[in-house]
Amino acid sequence: MAFDGIRVGIIGGGFMGRVHTQAARSAGATIVGIASSSAESAEKAAKQLGISKWYASAEDLINDPTIDVVHILTPNSSHALLSLAAMNAGKHVICEKPLAVSSEEAQTLTDAAAANGLVATLPFVYRFHPLVREARDRVATGKVGRVFSVRGSYLQDWLIADTDWNWRVDPAASGPSRVFGDIGSHLVDLMEFITGDRIVALHAVTSIVHPERNGVKVVTEDEAVLLFKSARGVIGTLMVSQVAAGRKNRLLLDISGENESIEFNQEHPETIWIGKREGSILLPREESQNSAAANRYSMVPSGHPQGYVDAFAAFVRDSYEAIQNNAHGGAASVDGLPTFADGLRSAKVIEAVLESAKTGQWVNL
Repeated sequence: MAFDGIRVGIIGGGFMGRVHTQAARSAGATIVGIASSSAESAEKAAKQLGISKWYASAEDLINDPTIDVVHILTPNSSHALLSLAAMNAGKHVICEKPLAVSSEEAQTLTDAAAANGLVATLPFVYRFHPLVREARDRVATGKVGRVFSVRGSYLQDWLIADTDWNWRVDPAASGPSRVFGDIGSHLVDLMEFITGDRIVALHAVTSIVHPERNGVKVVTEDEAVLLFKSARGVIGTLMVSQVAAGRKNRLLLDISGENESIEFNQEHPETIWIGKREGSILLPREESQNSAAANRYSMVPSGHPQGYVDAFAAFVRDSYEAIQNNAHGGAASVDGLPTFADGLRSAKVIEAVLESAKTGQWVNL
């Protein structure tokens, strides 16, 4: 499905600017223009990304009546202000995660999207790997059986040195949580998405490995680990780190059920491990062996690898499909599409993690 009738504005550049731009073009949408932190940076990003128009400010882009949907890729602290402004201008929104720096902000945005009848999504893109949909289908259809426990981790190493710096280290830009807000949000969302179950209580511990970076005091966490209990009685552990040497973007989820276990590793997304008492297999992304839910997201035949960029493009396509449905009076939802309501859920989990780490107590959600 091509979405050449959808006109896109992008606020923010950098790595995510490239990813969002490529995904929008892959979907067949028209990129009208880009804004950034200044007119100069917007002009530079426009040239780098091959976008013909740039705006002097985000406000100018948001107020352009030719734009249908705004992609917001700015630092976390500006998400709420820009998303609300875009929705008040009647624009659909795709906002990077975390949705906001507090659950109060996230609630305001979720309410505004509903009140204005707009499509508002955020890129929990790991949902869009075909074999994640396969794992979800196996849980939903009972192949896994009752889920007993879950072990998950999301490990990176790009902030391992005390000289490593990024705007995310500054709470004024990133909010009160760093590693859990940045990547723990992905891990929790993926676990809850696959299992169809939610964390109801957690106990967390966080760690700041480098008290200073480049002479600046660090107040947000480098690592976090938590125990959790779910609504269905599942127990589990989750670990996130941005100081794990050699781990570039290793998100791993291991789900144990009464009939079988499933392990998904997003650095190797073309197979999932299926474990049974009688034996184990590596299940490939292959049409004849996968569910219809998985095959919907297989863009090329088995043996032609798909990865993160493909998952991101699928997320954007589903967002545009919801926008197109909305424009024609249809249901503005696509199965598994992460919306601002999911961003609100994530914000509440992040706050629970920080509260538990501060008090040393279990926190109920």
